[in-house]
Amino acid sequence: MHGRNNEGTILFPYCKSFVIRLWFLIRRFLRPVKRRLYELELFIPIGLRSAGKNALTELTFFLLHRKGIIDARRFRKLSDLKLHLGCGPNIKEGWVNIDLKKGADLTLDMREPLPFRNDSCSIIYSEHFVEHIGYPEPVTSLVKECFRVLRPGGVFSVVVPDIELVLRSYVEGGTEEYYAAQKKWNPEWCTLQMEHINYNFRQNGEHRFSYDFETLENLLRRCGFVGVKRRRFDAELDSKEREVGSMYVECAKPENVGS
Repeated sequence: MHGRNNEGTILFPYCKSFVIRLWFLIRRFLRPVKRRLYELELFIPIGLRSAGKNALTELTFFLLHRKGIIDARRFRKLSDLKLHLGCGPNIKEGWVNIDLKKGADLTLDMREPLPFRNDSCSIIYSEHFVEHIGYPEPVTSLVKECFRVLRPGGVFSVVVPDIELVLRSYVEGGTEEYYAAQKKWNPEWCTLQMEHINYNFRQNGEHRFSYDFETLENLLRRCGFVGVKRRRFDAELDSKEREVGSMYVECAKPENVGS
């Protein structure tokens, strides 16, 4: 049978093993390609150089996502899951930590559908991640997916950079804490306030969209969430180092609505 069951579908261990082997083979292929690109940088136009690096990055994301989809099968029958989207190095115990970086429980590209059952999650949390997803798409699709997998009454807690604070501080002047946070998070070349503003909006191309409360509230309500409100910093949930300069928003899936 060579790894197939009676229905002819590939058995899970074989499928996972194949993806992992494929991933390592492509990584071996990508290393010299990346090295060669760096060696040829002087001869490759900037636009093509950037396009080549983006293509390699997207291929890496694709392979990591396929592995994550397979790994997510172990959560198929579970309920009351707690999802931590875009966890980075901040691993939460008892949560399903999701990212495309090492250390995450699942490596998923969250521009794609979430591999969880309807109504299977009690809470979804993200901190300084949503701004990295393009607006209006694919972030609208992501928020709709969060709505789908949350159980009725489930909570979606979102933390993003507080762009209202950034713009208000530019016009009216900021606090000592605000300027200290600027110095901590922004690169040395940011010496003028307009440079800081541009970095906040773009972050070397990593930021796709910036939110004020009105815009984030509108996005969440359009996707079906209710009770959208600002909340206070929560020491048990949020990163202390990001308290200054963050906007904390919470909402819920209606109790009387199914998926």
